[in-house]
Amino acid sequence: MSDGPFDVFALIIAIIAFIIAIKASSQAAELRRRLSSLEEMFRAQRPVQPPLIPADVWADAPPTTSAAPPPLVPQAEPEAEAPPPLVTEDISPPPLEASTEADATPPLPAPAPGFEERLGTRWVVWIGGLALALGGFFMVRYSIEAGLLGPGVRVFLGGVFALALLGAGEWSRRKESISNSAALPIANIPAILTAAGTAVAFATIYAAYALYGFLVPATAFVLLGLVALGTLAAALLHGPALAGLGVVGAFVTPILVSSGKPDYWALYIYLAVVTAASFGLARIRLWRWLAVTTIAFAVLWIFPGLDTSDLQVAPHAFHVIAGFVLAALLVVCGFMFGPTIEDGEIEPVSSGSLGAYLFGAMLIVLSSAHADLALMAFTLLVGATLLVAWRAPAATGALGAAAATVFVVFAEWAVRANPDMLVLPSGPMAGIAPTAIDSAVTLHLVMAAIFAAGFGIAGFLAQGRSNSAIIPVVWAVAGVATPIAILVALYARIAHLDRSIPFAILAVLLAAAFGAATEALARRETRPGAMISTALFATGTLGALALALTFALEKGWLTIALALMSLGTAWISMQRPIPFLRWLAAIFAGLVTARIGYDPRIVGDAVGTTPIFNWLLWGYGLPAASFWAASLFLRRRGDDAPLRMVESAAILFTALLAFMEIRHFATGGDVTSAPSLLECALQACVTLAMAIGLERLRLRSRSVVHNVGAVVLTVIAGLVSVFGLLILENPLLWRTDVGGAVFNLLLLGYALPAVLMLLLSYAVAGERGKAYANTIAGGALLLALTYVTLEIRRFYHGPILSSGATTGAEQYTYSIGWLGFGVVLLGVGILVNSERARLASAVVIALTILKAFVIDMSTLTGVYRALSFMCLGIVLVAIGWLYQRILFRRQIAPPPAPQTST
Repeated sequence: MSDGPFDVFALIIAIIAFIIAIKASSQAAELRRRLSSLEEMFRAQRPVQPPLIPADVWADAPPTTSAAPPPLVPQAEPEAEAPPPLVTEDISPPPLEASTEADATPPLPAPAPGFEERLGTRWVVWIGGLALALGGFFMVRYSIEAGLLGPGVRVFLGGVFALALLGAGEWSRRKESISNSAALPIANIPAILTAAGTAVAFATIYAAYALYGFLVPATAFVLLGLVALGTLAAALLHGPALAGLGVVGAFVTPILVSSGKPDYWALYIYLAVVTAASFGLARIRLWRWLAVTTIAFAVLWIFPGLDTSDLQVAPHAFHVIAGFVLAALLVVCGFMFGPTIEDGEIEPVSSGSLGAYLFGAMLIVLSSAHADLALMAFTLLVGATLLVAWRAPAATGALGAAAATVFVVFAEWAVRANPDMLVLPSGPMAGIAPTAIDSAVTLHLVMAAIFAAGFGIAGFLAQGRSNSAIIPVVWAVAGVATPIAILVALYARIAHLDRSIPFAILAVLLAAAFGAATEALARRETRPGAMISTALFATGTLGALALALTFALEKGWLTIALALMSLGTAWISMQRPIPFLRWLAAIFAGLVTARIGYDPRIVGDAVGTTPIFNWLLWGYGLPAASFWAASLFLRRRGDDAPLRMVESAAILFTALLAFMEIRHFATGGDVTSAPSLLECALQACVTLAMAIGLERLRLRSRSVVHNVGAVVLTVIAGLVSVFGLLILENPLLWRTDVGGAVFNLLLLGYALPAVLMLLLSYAVAGERGKAYANTIAGGALLLALTYVTLEIRRFYHGPILSSGATTGAEQYTYSIGWLGFGVVLLGVGILVNSERARLASAVVIALTILKAFVIDMSTLTGVYRALSFMCLGIVLVAIGWLYQRILFRRQIAPPPAPQTST
């Protein structure tokens, strides 16, 4: 039997089951709706005021089918709040009318749509709109493949179909408006029909241009642009989806229509019209996303042509200026035609729109190698940013972008004139240095004066103009940082980082201006943000003075100047307890640390050859002293992250000062040469001494930085001792001249570190773990025993310990020396009652016994072998007597008294 009837029957059952499921889902949704209504009726006992809607300036307005806002309906007051009526003798029944309380009851919330409602009101509409657009595309494709219609007829029918869809969308919108039938915001049939029509119109015009050549590029460009602008205009009536299609189509049109020789003027005039239309629509409907999308596309259109050798500066400058002007007029809140906003708020879109076009102007300046026209356009936009931010506080955030772009422009100008500033101390790398240029110095100097004066004066005058604290602080930051950054860039460009008295004078004048601003602000009445702004101008005063010192002296003083700025900022934070100042002191400390990471010698080859008193002492010593003093100031206000950063810098620079000075002394000024026994010895001694000092300091400060620093220095000392003194620079393994008989490198490299390790073990005893202290004590014992061994070797072999054979007398002397060292340790342990010293003695004597039975028995002969074991035996017996009679003497209990009977 054939399976055909069964397949048809199964299909019919499936269709019936699907219909029943839809009906059941609809019934369930209706039951849930009724249950929710009953619950709301029971809970609605008294009128409930609707929640207040927050005023969001750029909130996404819901799409509607009409541009007119809905009328405002006054809310009825509840009857319970009205005064009670006067009671009279004539009592009549109340009129039959709806109660006020019932009128004030809020409407019940609409239940969530069910599956059937979603299927019939949303999904079908979306799929239908997509099908209409694809149908137009596929019809054109089919006509091409089948050869039914000619190119002209195809284009004509595509245009007719697009017009039909647009007309249908407008007819359905008007129909809904007349019938008072509200469309679903996410499935608006008129909007979807209009979107499909515009998509078909785009495709038809592009096919007429690209496929058939009916249109020249200029005509196609104009027609596509008109469709895009029409789509944006239609979005006023049909909602945000159509606006998104229009803005994307408008900005993509120039890519679709291209020519061999681009006309940037036509392109940017067209983009200015599109940007104006898009910004206008975003302003009318308060669509934040549309403004942001437009800005993003507009900035991306700056890049074409920037990487060409024949860069056309004028049209690119027109593009950024036009976009900036349109954003200021229509996007910036509280300025000209922009949306309103509460005073004192910084609005991200307002600030970001101006910052985006400033970024574009900066790119044009850099790509054009600082052409005069590009510089003038950039200067105009920076000045306009100050003006707009002055009038509209919502755009105050653009001041940061303006200051950053100004610094980048001048810094890039300085680097291009001095490519060697990008060369690392290790040497140049091919292909990374920029090509040096010689732009107009006079124009840059004029710009620098305008920017420095504009930011500085405006930053001072803006204090006290706003009731918000963040607004004056942003102005103060821009007013202080920008002049200093410009001065540094000009110094690098003109003075080439060498000494310059004129720049030092300019820095002093700038410091005087900041100081006068600080005094003026300190005398004013307290306003929001006044304390932070005053502290910022005071910090600028210190920074300018530090720069004056840097400009007047050698290059290495920049490191010192930054360290002094950290100290000065910490002191100011004592006078004005502002958390930002503590972080500023930490930031300066980080900058100094980064500076020495670039060149540890501070001044390159000009360090000098004089031991101790050379540039390392000033380059590391003064910053270390500054950071220690700054940490004392900061600790008075509490223990926090900035304090720990400054304390870490203080420890780091102190350790680096010691390490670098030791290396300079041990190598004779050549800090790149290989290490030696002298250097390792000094490094171990100094590191142990610093660890002891930090252990003592942490007991008073209880600082986690001092705690960790002491442990780190101890570990470094241990590594230097093990790998440096005992392995890599051990004179017994390598040919090294250790010097005289007693006062030699052995005393410095092994005896003194052993003593310091012993002192460190006592410093941590009782404060850290027992194993930690015993490990350090074990290291001291190892270095001391090594010193005894190497001194005996020095007695037999002279300054060079690695040469010559070991005689029997020398081998016997080792045993006697170790045994004597153990006896001395035992005596010290008995005198001071130190268990640790006695245990160390036991270890040394055990090693001596092991040596006697393993080495002496096999290598010594004759009298030396006998004397070795005789001395060992005598000493061991004496040690046993000492332990029995002195340390662990047992008292013999007297015999019990005899019992007497009574």
